[in-house]
Amino acid sequence: GYPDAVERQAKLRLAYVLNHVLADRKMSQVEAAKRLGLTQPKVSALRNYKLVGFSLERLMNLLTALDQDIEIVIRRKPRSRRAARISVGAA
Repeated sequence: GYPDAVERQAKLRLAYVLNHVLADRKMSQVEAAKRLGLTQPKVSALRNYKLVGFSLERLMNLLTALDQDIEIVIRRKPRSRRAARISVGAA
């Protein structure tokens, strides 16, 4: 129900990948902070998905700093499908 739900979802997806890359590399928060040019508290916030202060662009830049490629795909929105009706009742 948030007006910026799409942006929040995109930020969460990027943070999820960032956290997985850091975990796969077994990087401590201090090591990650040095590599990403952040402070350790900012890395902690990122690890805990507290994304206030992190823009989409900043998260993408952090991923590229970890040698990750980002692909943005734009496609036409599919026509909405009619919602299926669900009936509840006793037979």
